[in-house]
Amino acid sequence: MRQLYLAATGQNRGKTTTALGLIHGFRERGLRTAFSKPVGQRTVIDADGLPADEDAILVRAVFDLPEPLTVMSPVHIPRGFTRAYIAGQVVEDLGARILEAQAALRDHDIVVIEGTGHAGVGAVVGLSNAVVAAMLGAPAVIVSGGGIGRPIDEIVLNAALFAAHGVPVAGAIVNKVDLDAQPQIATVLERGLARHGIALLGVVPYRPILSNPTLAMLVEGTGATVLHPGPDLGAAIGGTSVAAMEPEHVLQRIRDRRLVIVAGDRDDVILALARAHRAERRQATLARGAAQPSLVGLVLTTYPPRGPVVDEIRRADLFAACLAADAYEVATLVHDLIVKTRAADREKIALIKDLVAEWLDVGRILQVAAEVG
Repeated sequence: MRQLYLAATGQNRGKTTTALGLIHGFRERGLRTAFSKPVGQRTVIDADGLPADEDAILVRAVFDLPEPLTVMSPVHIPRGFTRAYIAGQVVEDLGARILEAQAALRDHDIVVIEGTGHAGVGAVVGLSNAVVAAMLGAPAVIVSGGGIGRPIDEIVLNAALFAAHGVPVAGAIVNKVDLDAQPQIATVLERGLARHGIALLGVVPYRPILSNPTLAMLVEGTGATVLHPGPDLGAAIGGTSVAAMEPEHVLQRIRDRRLVIVAGDRDDVILALARAHRAERRQATLARGAAQPSLVGLVLTTYPPRGPVVDEIRRADLFAACLAADAYEVATLVHDLIVKTRAADREKIALIKDLVAEWLDVGRILQVAAEVG
């Protein structure tokens, strides 16, 4: 059984995105592939009432994996756990639980193990990523965000901690790279990392849809009241605009899946947007095109909209939600949403699979993992 331990250099670097893409790539090659999140920090309750890390639940749902969540997510750290551990109130051998869960996966060809954050995360309870990877005998792949200087610095720093625990580093993947602005960046990164004996296993280009929240995340993260769900709550928000001008000027600025924040009593703006969206949908249907919509939805602030306005929104089949806050507060809430992929985000998951297939050499990753494992 081959293993691959995915660690990141920090939060929101694309570790789960990489895991989803690699699992898809391995399965496409006919490999019996399993997933494990040995230590989870974001515990949720699944449909059967079992606690597990949210990434384990996501991967299990996306790929319809048969393994129980107790195997895929053996240790999760809920609120208060760290304090209890330091106080000596946790007496269970958590490492033994992880090893037992991993043993249940030994009949697979490869296991993708997702860590939690950077190499040192979890050290406070004796289960840092470096410690867990060493315990499992799994080589590490370090996932970083885009750039040149910062990714190399962060990757080298994390590699040093893995090395201190005897964990070989199979290489690094740099995510969210602006290839349009820096078309030669892969060569630069490869040379820079090679100076430290670290292989660059690929770069993944930046795609806004993967970094932006979906409408479902907006509702969940802000507590907004949904007036009309529209055709797809899994649609990603391309960007936000605050409508504080005349309707014709607002319409000139709406493009690329925009979420518009507008006061609920601005009938003129809301009606103009709903009618423009309805006309665009009709035109797309006639043209049988698949172009992305200019408008993805509305958040109506401060005042509730009148009945006829809501009726027009529903006729346009346009997402709309209400929040009892002013436009600035709503814009801040949307901006601060923590973006996590959900199983219902079909468009995002399909793009993740395509990006990894195009930009990462999955065969080489398998080979390097076998060589250093």
